[in-house]
Amino acid sequence: MNLDLSGKTAIVCGSTQGIGKASAEELANMGANIILIARNEDKLRIVQSELDQSKGQKHEYLVADFSKADELQQKLDAFLPGKSVHILINNTGGPAGGPAHTASIEEYRIAFNMHLICNQILAQAVIDKMKDAGYGRIINIISTSVKQPLPNLGVSNTIRGAVANWSKTLANELGQFNITVNNVLPGATSTARLDQIIGNKADKTGKSKEDILAEMSAASPMNRVARPEEVANAVAFLASPAASYINGINVPVDGGRTKSL
Repeated sequence: MNLDLSGKTAIVCGSTQGIGKASAEELANMGANIILIARNEDKLRIVQSELDQSKGQKHEYLVADFSKADELQQKLDAFLPGKSVHILINNTGGPAGGPAHTASIEEYRIAFNMHLICNQILAQAVIDKMKDAGYGRIINIISTSVKQPLPNLGVSNTIRGAVANWSKTLANELGQFNITVNNVLPGATSTARLDQIIGNKADKTGKSKEDILAEMSAASPMNRVARPEEVANAVAFLASPAASYINGINVPVDGGRTKSL
């Protein structure tokens, strides 16, 4: 099975922590050159310095804030000319929790821009490069809410669903160019995002954070939450040559928590 990514270049968004960082590390371990994208330059420098370079990889970073879509477009236009890109990992922190019916229009607008619009900007920036290379992988890290909406995450459920259908549409359009488009759907994963969700729930319910984490763990047949690297392994496989005929699918990485097939 060919998992070698030597000579390939991957853009990894949200790559200074959690699943994004773990994905960048795993792709680098497989030989890929990594272009890290996140807001915090100090953290980007640290991650860049830690990535594997044993196969001659060269790693770069781009400072960008996904709350400013126009700025992201401008930075990509300046940064990408002359560079090859074979892999795009779309990964952005999720919207704040709360019911769908009480969320403001502004909350929906911000989430739509940060997720769908920025994903579209990134995809349009690299699709022609993937066509020229005859190799493309677009992988969107979304949520199991695509299959089963999660309680009290109304805006997130809505936007994640939009991204999933955008992804499936792209898969239908781009497969002919040897570009695959797939979604990885993490369940509860030990990241800063999970800590935030647990903290918010603790504030609202009066339960301890430890009890809430135990409840989340018990919801999975594995009786624990995921580690970021376990989600990154799925991302890395879909990015590899071995996944050449896997296209347009949603891959839950949730230990079996989602009740639907």
